[in-house]
Amino acid sequence: MSPAEASHILSALANGVDPSSGEPLPANDVFNQPDVIRALFLAERALHAFKPQRGAPGNAGREWTEDEEARLLQAYDAGAELKQIAADHARSRGAIAARLAKLGRLAPDADASFA
Repeated sequence: MSPAEASHILSALANGVDPSSGEPLPANDVFNQPDVIRALFLAERALHAFKPQRGAPGNAGREWTEDEEARLLQAYDAGAELKQIAADHARSRGAIAARLAKLGRLAPDADASFA
């Protein structure tokens, strides 16, 4: 189900309409209770506000292990491009450049896009 489909369903229910048939829901239906209506509208707004990170690397935000740092330094010292190192570590080029700077291999203001 896509976010647009989910939004349509939430909106219909919040407005007292059966999303499948388009018919009004019975007056005593749980979806016509004020708290439920407010919750549905809130959920719909939250769905619209949510922007998933597309293509975020798998290890984005994870702590670096000593082993991963050692592999990073080995690859960098062997001349591997930042783009390839980033792919191998499932991290962004910016994260690779920042870690290399922290480890003393790159200047802190190095441009991560050069590789």
